[in-house]
Amino acid sequence: MINNTAKTVSVYAEANPNPESMKFVMNVQLLPEGQSVDYPNLESALESPLAQELFNFDYVSRVFIASNFVTVTKTADLEWVKLIPELRTFLKSYVEAGGPIFNEGFEVKKAEAPVAGAETSGEDADISKKIIDLLDNYVRPAVEQDGGNITFKSYNDGVVTVFLQGSCSGCPSATVTLKAGIENLLKRMVPEVKEVVADGVTV
Repeated sequence: MINNTAKTVSVYAEANPNPESMKFVMNVQLLPEGQSVDYPNLESALESPLAQELFNFDYVSRVFIASNFVTVTKTADLEWVKLIPELRTFLKSYVEAGGPIFNEGFEVKKAEAPVAGAETSGEDADISKKIIDLLDNYVRPAVEQDGGNITFKSYNDGVVTVFLQGSCSGCPSATVTLKAGIENLLKRMVPEVKEVVADGVTV
């Protein structure tokens, strides 16, 4: 993993459309460009010592790590103005001290189009690949700007199912973005797409 001990780390907080999430941007690389991981709870964060440390703050409910930022989601009963200084100081100190971001040998699992077989026709596999390419090249960069991520889950009979991660998870405007933005784009670029839904999100 990248060694950040040789430089002074700067951390600044950046708001996003989810009022319960805050994006902490750094001048160091935590993951290769385009990669990210989402930890909805402490139990899911066993591979990331940094995320585990963040969950030690009792107000942290979710941690999302991307190339050069960490998005922290808090519990709803506290104000960011009181939390940001503490989290900025922790992240700066942790990374400057060379604290491990991930365990040795950790690799991000990337979404892949399903292989043609008993459950997926060759045509559906081709459509899935087109959808993944569009999400990777057009949608994910924009979503990352807001401290989140979107990943492909499945394509079936015209319906695309995605996962929303980081600040996008639980965001009040996520369903608007999903329908007005992502669904319209995929319908325009892939005529077979009829609808886009997010796993665990009701519209």
